[in-house]
Amino acid sequence: MHTTPLYRQLADYYLSAIRAGTLTTGDRMPSVRKLMQNHAVSLSTALQMCRHLEAEGWLEARPRSGYFVRQPRRIRLAPTSEPRPATMIDPAQFVGIHERVSAIIAQGQRPVRINLARATGAPELYPHQQLRQLASSLLRQHPYLLTKAISPGGNRELKATLAKRALDTGISTSTEEITITHGCIEALNLALRAVAHAGDIIAVESPTFYGLLQVLESLGMKALEIPTSPSTGISLEALELAMQTYDNIKAVVVVPHLQNPLGSIMPDSHKQKLVRLCEARQIPLIEDDSYSALANNDRIPTAAKHWDHTGNVIYCASLHKVLAPGLRIGWMLAGRWQARVNMFKYAQTRYNEELSQLIVATFMQSSNYDRHLRKLRATLSAQREQMAEAIATYFPEGTRLTVPDGGVSVWVEMPEQVSSKAVFESALQKNILISPGLLYSNSNRFNHFLRLNCGTRYSDGLDSALRTLGKIILETRDSTQSAAA
Repeated sequence: MHTTPLYRQLADYYLSAIRAGTLTTGDRMPSVRKLMQNHAVSLSTALQMCRHLEAEGWLEARPRSGYFVRQPRRIRLAPTSEPRPATMIDPAQFVGIHERVSAIIAQGQRPVRINLARATGAPELYPHQQLRQLASSLLRQHPYLLTKAISPGGNRELKATLAKRALDTGISTSTEEITITHGCIEALNLALRAVAHAGDIIAVESPTFYGLLQVLESLGMKALEIPTSPSTGISLEALELAMQTYDNIKAVVVVPHLQNPLGSIMPDSHKQKLVRLCEARQIPLIEDDSYSALANNDRIPTAAKHWDHTGNVIYCASLHKVLAPGLRIGWMLAGRWQARVNMFKYAQTRYNEELSQLIVATFMQSSNYDRHLRKLRATLSAQREQMAEAIATYFPEGTRLTVPDGGVSVWVEMPEQVSSKAVFESALQKNILISPGLLYSNSNRFNHFLRLNCGTRYSDGLDSALRTLGKIILETRDSTQSAAA
């Protein structure tokens, strides 16, 4: 079993005090001798701890004075630009996203040294041993589980567990209202098929997850991009203007919590207004809530579905990011479209296999799930901070960044003249895989952005990759400026 070194445990202890504000910029750290006494550690461990925090940018050594808390470099980065609400995208620009996304994904299929393109945590961040033990135990308890017919509509035990857990998000539901799906992407497919047809316009956030753009194209629907803030989410003013301008918007799709790729979290008042706006115009609101359990504090944000009293919100969620990426279990509450969704689910893929549902249900019923979430949030928080520090250190002047309050990635704004496609291709030659911003819109508005994964434990290899990436961005910027001169 992997054990965190003592100096790292001690470093995490003091880092939590710095983040909580107990130790602030300019405060003197306890002396090395005091650290040895207070924590019963050796001189070597105390020094390792101080040097580790110094290397991470949290402390600075002053001659003959000791170590002091310093302002992290990332604080000096300007926040990501806010959108201009008037810059909506014509839905005619929708054509061609699938080919562009597919080409970039195909390029990234080769083995790489560092993968910063994914949107999940590293495998070791999830409770793999406990889930494996549960699988063996459940197969012993249910010897015919793999050879008997699957329960219609999904495993009742899992649905009952999800209904109880949904109370934490402000949703009160019954097992009969829950549909188990193959991840959130199938839930979104089902929701869109239930409320719209080919040729219809679907309002989406801009930028938005490229997988949603692919789904819309595969269904023959058109994406209308609505400006979205990295701090508060979709612009309600721009959305209302779009509703007045286009008379065939058939649905609005949003990720209220830790939006992919921005990382924004909508305020409760914003979510409530969004639900009311869609309800008043009788436009279905499709809520993708895949990330909310990864928000920094232990209180999961309230779902937009909480304010839905007419069944106009279709709630889609997944355990892919928070518990077991390899199981691809999602679920949805389809509101007044439940019968239609269930029909499409049966027609397209039938029911999910039962073993994975039982594994997840059993694990989520125990306190192990809550402990796992607390540990996962803390680990991701530390890794986001380390990533942000590295970006502030290695990326060129003009880089902007808003560090999200949770999640597995950061959205980086490079200097405007830098092409994310050029950076993607140069990084790939160095065996570094990134997710270029051009994937997240039908326009070129986000071509100078990158989404970088924070789900991998920070290491010398990762630090080296980020240093290399910073050099690539600088070289790309300089060559672009030279060509324009």
